[in-house]
Amino acid sequence: MRILHLSDTHGLHHQIRDLPEADVIVHSGDISHNGTESEVLDFLNWFIGLPYPHKIFVTGNHDLCLWDAEAIEDLPTNVYFLQDSGCEISGVKFFGLAYNHPEELIPDDTDIVVTHEPPIMILDKSAGTHWGNTPLRNRVMEIKPRYHLFGHAHESFGTLKEDGTIFSNGSLLNERNRMVRKPRLFLLE
Repeated sequence: MRILHLSDTHGLHHQIRDLPEADVIVHSGDISHNGTESEVLDFLNWFIGLPYPHKIFVTGNHDLCLWDAEAIEDLPTNVYFLQDSGCEISGVKFFGLAYNHPEELIPDDTDIVVTHEPPIMILDKSAGTHWGNTPLRNRVMEIKPRYHLFGHAHESFGTLKEDGTIFSNGSLLNERNRMVRKPRLFLLE
C-alpha cells in the first residue's frame, strides 16, 4: 500500500503540483487558513477530485468550522473524515483524532494514527517552541502503531523512526506560510 502524506496546506492546496500515485492520500489538518465554510468547501472539492482510491483527512487548529462536526454529509464513500474515528483499508486500520481531543480514544490495534498535533519532542519544534502533546506521545508509545502522521509544527517537516513507529510531520508550508515542500510517499509493507 502506498500512502501519500501531507498537512498544513492552509487553503493553498491548489498550488500542489505533480502528486505521485498512491493508494491512500492522508491530510493531517489545517486544510484552511481562517476556518470558514467556503475554505473548507474549496478544499473538499479539490480533495474529492484527486485521483486516489482512498482519501483521509482530520481537522487542524485552523479548521474551526469543523471542530464540532461529527460527520460531513454527502462525502463519497472513499473519502474518510476521521473525527475521533477510524476506518480500515485493505486490512490496515487508520484512526484519526480531532484536533486537541483525548488521545485515549485511539484504539490499541491502530496501524496508522492521524492527528494534527505532533507528539511532544518528536518533529514538533517551530519558532523555538515545542508544540507537541505529551499525553499523545505517551499513548502512541504505548500502542506502537506502524505510523503516526501529523503536522502543525511547520519548521519540523520530516520523518523519524522511534521504537518501531515511523513519525511523519507532513507540513507543506514553511514558517512564513509559503508552499515549499512536497507530500511524502510511504510504502507500507
